[in-house]
Amino acid sequence: MFSRENIDGVLNAGGNVLTTDGDKIGSIGQVYADDNSGEPSFVTVKTGLFGTSESFVPLEGARIEGNDILVPYTKDQVKDAPRVAEDGHLEPGEEDRLYGHYGLGGGTTYTDTTRDTGRTDTDTYASRETTGTMGRDTSAGGTDDAMTRSEERLRVGTEKQAAGRARLRKYVTTENVTQTVPVEREEVRLEREPITEENRGAAMSGPDITEDEHEVTLHEERPVVEKETVPVERVRLDKDTVTDDVTVQEEVRKENIDTDTGETRR
Repeated sequence: MFSRENIDGVLNAGGNVLTTDGDKIGSIGQVYADDNSGEPSFVTVKTGLFGTSESFVPLEGARIEGNDILVPYTKDQVKDAPRVAEDGHLEPGEEDRLYGHYGLGGGTTYTDTTRDTGRTDTDTYASRETTGTMGRDTSAGGTDDAMTRSEERLRVGTEKQAAGRARLRKYVTTENVTQTVPVEREEVRLEREPITEENRGAAMSGPDITEDEHEVTLHEERPVVEKETVPVERVRLDKDTVTDDVTVQEEVRKENIDTDTGETRR
């Protein structure tokens, strides 16, 4: 059983609304109290991106565990609940839709017990059996000649996540290298010289008529190939941060106000 005392402690602690299995649905928003008894009967759950959306959950069958409230409903059931303005008061029709969604029955109307003031709004409404929907100022919870127009604003943030991995790997390839190298070789050239006074002695030495052979060794150069391994460069991985523009599209709702004078509609 929820009471004003224990619900105020949960509100001030900033707890969460969980399923009975311990799954987090969202953070605790506001608590709505019964107009007649003043006991807490509904809690709003902040869900969606940055907690900008609030869903109503009945406190019937719920319990407090530490700083959290455990409700007997699934996360999808809460997020799919009918959208009701968090304006400090539940109208009978809004109450019917919420109870119908959660499979419960209702019978009274409720006002908001805020986290800041810790009290029930004094401008309450009668039970739905005796009174219909009344005109009211949605920002203050009372009847007034003005209404508040609200609209949803889109808040877009970023989060960092792993997009891929890069690594260095060496492998060996083979290619043909062509290089021209000059080489030398010896060739035989026949030289004839006439008999002169200077070489006559060498020419006339030995037998007059003989058979003889002279042998000359020829030389040539041939390419010799050797290979050596030398370092040519160092390679490492580094990271640069670049900025891209990403367009985000999302639907947002806004309220529009028409004026009906009975004759013309603007």
